[in-house]
Amino acid sequence: MNILAHLFSVLLAARHLNLSSSDMALAVIFGVLLDADHILKLPLYYSLPKSKRKRHFNWRTPLQEPVSLLWIVPLSIYLQTMVPVLFFILHLALDYLMSYPKKPFFPYSNFSLKPTQKLKRDLAFEIIFTVVLCIFLVV
Repeated sequence: MNILAHLFSVLLAARHLNLSSSDMALAVIFGVLLDADHILKLPLYYSLPKSKRKRHFNWRTPLQEPVSLLWIVPLSIYLQTMVPVLFFILHLALDYLMSYPKKPFFPYSNFSLKPTQKLKRDLAFEIIFTVVLCIFLVV
């Protein structure tokens, strides 16, 4: 899912949960900034010939898979707030709506979830979803 959809969903959820400023920072970190790890894959992406670059390039790292809950849950317990877990799950849910393959146990297993139905219009879905979130934020 695109960065705006993540940002708008975090802002919308944070507004309804009346988060404090420290919890809001955690919400943004675990709901939006988790995608900053894509920067690590930029050199690999740009090393490919232009004909091999594709929309569904594997940008995902172990930080964006359910296996990350193994360190996020203990962190939440230590911080005495469930905000990191809630917003990580929100981020994960938005990413899992897209049609690319997912590896929920990566790097411990190469087991992959293939989409049962290809969403040929992922871009249109992302745009519509982002606009709807934006409307809910404004209202």
